[in-house]
Amino acid sequence: MAVRIEEDVRIPMADGVELSARIWRPDDAGGDPVPAILEYIPYRKRDHTRARDETLHRWFAEHGYAGVRVDLRGSGESEGVLTDEYCQQELDDGYAVIEWLAEQEWCDGGVGMIGISWGGFNGLQIAAMQPPALKAVVTVCSTDDRYADDVHYMGGCLLGDNLSWASVMFAYNSMPPDPVLRGEHWRTLWHQRLEANEPWIIEWLEHQSRDEYWQHGSVCEDYSAIQCPVMAVSGWADGYTDAVFRMLRNLTVPRQGLVGPWSHKYPHQGVPGPAIAFQQETRRWWDQWLKGEDTGIMNEPMLRAWVQEAAEPATRYRHRPGRWVGEAEWPSPMVSRQTLYPARGNHLRDEPMAPDEAPFILQSPLSLGLFAGKWCSYAAGPDLPYDQREEDGGALVFETDPLEAALELLGAPVLRLRFRVDRPVAQVAARLSDVAVDGKATRVTYGVLNLNHHAGHDQPRALVPGEDYEVRLELNDLGHRFTAGHRLRLSLSTSYWPLAWPSPEPVCLQVIGAGTALDLPVRTPTELDEQVGFAAPDYEEPVRVVQERAPERRWRVYRDLETSASELEVIMDEGAKAIEDVDLVMRDRTWESYRSVGDDFGSIEGEVIAHRTLCRDDWHVETRTRTLLQADTEAFHVSAELDAWEGGQRVFSRNWQRRIPRRYV
Repeated sequence: MAVRIEEDVRIPMADGVELSARIWRPDDAGGDPVPAILEYIPYRKRDHTRARDETLHRWFAEHGYAGVRVDLRGSGESEGVLTDEYCQQELDDGYAVIEWLAEQEWCDGGVGMIGISWGGFNGLQIAAMQPPALKAVVTVCSTDDRYADDVHYMGGCLLGDNLSWASVMFAYNSMPPDPVLRGEHWRTLWHQRLEANEPWIIEWLEHQSRDEYWQHGSVCEDYSAIQCPVMAVSGWADGYTDAVFRMLRNLTVPRQGLVGPWSHKYPHQGVPGPAIAFQQETRRWWDQWLKGEDTGIMNEPMLRAWVQEAAEPATRYRHRPGRWVGEAEWPSPMVSRQTLYPARGNHLRDEPMAPDEAPFILQSPLSLGLFAGKWCSYAAGPDLPYDQREEDGGALVFETDPLEAALELLGAPVLRLRFRVDRPVAQVAARLSDVAVDGKATRVTYGVLNLNHHAGHDQPRALVPGEDYEVRLELNDLGHRFTAGHRLRLSLSTSYWPLAWPSPEPVCLQVIGAGTALDLPVRTPTELDEQVGFAAPDYEEPVRVVQERAPERRWRVYRDLETSASELEVIMDEGAKAIEDVDLVMRDRTWESYRSVGDDFGSIEGEVIAHRTLCRDDWHVETRTRTLLQADTEAFHVSAELDAWEGGQRVFSRNWQRRIPRRYV
């Protein structure tokens, strides 16, 4: 089908601001209107997502839909400024965009939303506002709960990714629109953005518990507000897998869940593989809900998931062995609970410990966590967890005997922990590993919990040293099959840095065995599994991107045995890329460092420096952002810098210094 592409369509908002859209649609849609599929994100359609957008929206247009990619207010070529994630202005704008699309002569009045990460979030959030023209949503790598399950906090613990992600947006928000599309007005828009650009980490650190700030945009506050069908998609290496299972459990609309082995990627570009023909799968969804055709997709399992099989631990995989399975409903009657208990000798047994048994004692080294990988893998570097033997020496470890038969798990393991501590602020990390016959340990899921949130994430309070507490720690959902002869290992630690920011002081944790147990979601395979399968990806990449300078991606761990200093250095240099159809060269380089010294909890610091460059002929702009996060026992300390250059001359510079009190984190 012939496709017409409009590079810069202006969509007016009520306050006079214009958003910029790129639209792919069938050439004859003016006389034969089609539904529109909207993706609404801040990641610069003109350059950064251009190649990826083509693989999705052009394909939709070739198959009878209008693919619409809109830059949020204050990003790319859209006017205005972007002040935070998912603010009400963004959602109101999105609602208005949907209304505008439905009124176009080439649109039949029906609109769907698709998006990964940010676009998956606001697809759900706007669906909860119930715009009449929005008929269905495909949400990929997103969440229903901005506090419990996003890049900022996990189990009430501050994530290292909070700093990393804040720095990404600090850099994005410093970039200008393209003068080819905005003319001389580009510079005015750019300086508006520079003046308005604040390090978002400051706001995020002000909200350390589950308050109204995080409740906004969390559709779990009222699942019933979503009245259109939802397809929820994620991967086991992604940070947002749990939300798929919660939405299947709690939404009441027609819904489907799809979980592959992937990281934070669309499934047609999914790594680790196998990737799938995701465009074709979503077309069945759109045909069902936007065109009213019975494609049979709703006769298929509610949940389709890739159950992974044993693989040697590695920080990156091209492919994860496993198989597709299906569940007609979720929660599934085919998943039952098996409970294991800690026992002396570092065992996991079927019988609970006696009440009079002495507690297990744990105080982990601060460096435990250097091999944890990233909270959310982008598969753009060696960012998956390394062999867990590197971490288990500083952990409290419990292990089964070699399994007599294969054990298949699907869902969330739950650790019921009874404990006492010697400090008023503490955390615990729990890891579940598949231990092969040769002893290599592959982490299959994990969870962290701020123990000060034992009464709820909205009720942080100091712990009383020496007093007994009981908490429930739900680990991330998993789909994994343990091979006969392998062992299942539970590892507990009192730190997991830099994945999670440590407690203010070293903590001695006493695990009371008689009140501690691990509940496993054991799955029985069914005939329905045989019905699940997907074709391999089949699409073109029409945008030609030339790698003019090679990328560099590194994760490096440094240990100084004289000073006891440790550092994780992450280099994400995308090199120089020339996008030929817009005659633009872009360069992105981000350097991250997470440091500590011995067991000095006051030595913890994270630093991120990002360079962004755009150039064409004699037009050359560059920005540099730097964020340093430190802490003492009382407060977090943020130092940030933003500098911008045009044609080699610095045109903007600003520094920030903030102190933010710690509130049981």
